Amino acid sequence: MMMNPLYVAIDTVDVAKARALVAGLRDLVGGIKLGLEFFVANGPQGVEAVAAGVPLFLDLKFHDIPNTVAGAMAAVAPLAPRLTTIHASGGREMMKMAVDTVREAAAKAGHPPPKVLAISVLTSLDQQGVEAVGIRGSILEQVERLARLGLEAGIDGMVCSPHEVRALREATDGKMTLVVPGIRPAWAEVGDQKRVMTPKEALEQGADILVIGRPITGADNPVLAATRIAQEIGF
Repeated sequence: MMMNPLYVAIDTVDVAKARALVAGLRDLVGGIKLGLEFFVANGPQGVEAVAAGVPLFLDLKFHDIPNTVAGAMAAVAPLAPRLTTIHASGGREMMKMAVDTVREAAAKAGHPPPKVLAISVLTSLDQQGVEAVGIRGSILEQVERLARLGLEAGIDGMVCSPHEVRALREATDGKMTLVVPGIRPAWAEVGDQKRVMTPKEALEQGADILVIGRPITGADNPVLAATRIAQEIGF
């Protein structure tokens, strides 16, 4: 049976609220995502309090010199996330050290190693936005360039816009797990995301994991919203 591809982004720094959300949603989703804002506010103890017994995507998007990122990844390993993130734009050496270090640290901690995902181009950026930070060429060209670099470094997967999924499948010969934010059901507000797609459309493009936050956590009834999305994608 196919695993539920839906991960819900817990968009709150309140541990009690986060625990209540997870308690209501854990049987409807494949896992939860906790991000940098939550981690800075609550630390590893907060992560453990919220994510105990639930598949965890710890989305911290590390981006620094290789030794610093390696050290951060070693510190993440005892939390036993299923997935974690670094920025591909940190370069090949940074990505390789991150992968090697977290695998070694997870083995020492007695946990399966997390899949290390590389961030390509943030889904809040459109073409004008990437040009403003000095990237030349299209967003897709940049994403494919970073994906190939990630493959060389041993990265397990990429975080990408749903609009890049099909091209990335081809560019990486299907060797990467593709995790896709920027997912908005047809009935939800787009918010600050620029490159979006519905859950069903993204899966049809070839996405492995869908990350959905505010359409669920911001709904009047998060359980009902998650149920509706799960039904739309056949879970």
